[in-house]
Amino acid sequence: MIKVLNLYAGIGGNRKLWTDVDVTAVELNPDIAKIYQDFFPDDTVVVADAHQYLLDHYKEFDFIWSSPPCPSHSEIRRCGTYRGQQPAIYPEMSLYQEIILLQFYAPNGQKWVIENVDPYYEPLIQPSKKLHRHFYWSNFRIDNFTVTDDRKHMDIKSNSTVYGFSLSDSGLSSSAKVKTLRNMVDPELGLHILNQALERMDTRKIQQMSLDFVDIG
Repeated sequence: MIKVLNLYAGIGGNRKLWTDVDVTAVELNPDIAKIYQDFFPDDTVVVADAHQYLLDHYKEFDFIWSSPPCPSHSEIRRCGTYRGQQPAIYPEMSLYQEIILLQFYAPNGQKWVIENVDPYYEPLIQPSKKLHRHFYWSNFRIDNFTVTDDRKHMDIKSNSTVYGFSLSDSGLSSSAKVKTLRNMVDPELGLHILNQALERMDTRKIQQMSLDFVDIG
């Protein structure tokens, strides 16, 4: 079975539709990690610093997905600083450390992808692909993907259900619920990228094509 490392896992939006994989998920917040474990009881969940875990364990997996924290790179944060809503902060350069590490040290045959926002500055390393509002650095081809998500980011509330995930009974604070739900990757996009990495056919799309096919004789 394919061994997958899912870093900065959150509650597992990107992982939701993955099948036939052995997943190790790393999440620093123990409350969020417990929610992930409840959603995905068969995964190995590690409460740890994902950045350090990657350095210590990157050789052990067939596929690595990393989604380092994005606020310090986002246009939203920069604009908020200009409006006096929060102080300026340094961009978190661990993003580029992870890209460089995997570009030069990933074992032969390993596939990896690092996801983050389209930053307010010219990226120091050009991404492999831009999809929707996010950049992806990878060592494999990522084809175009039509994002069907029509949610409005700012409309997500603490009691919202997003991609089938609800945190209403999670015990998290209202602000933590909103942040966690907003941070999720579209599960369809997560599946698309995994399939591309493993050169799998998207069986979900094949099944839909079969349903849509009409024999006109």
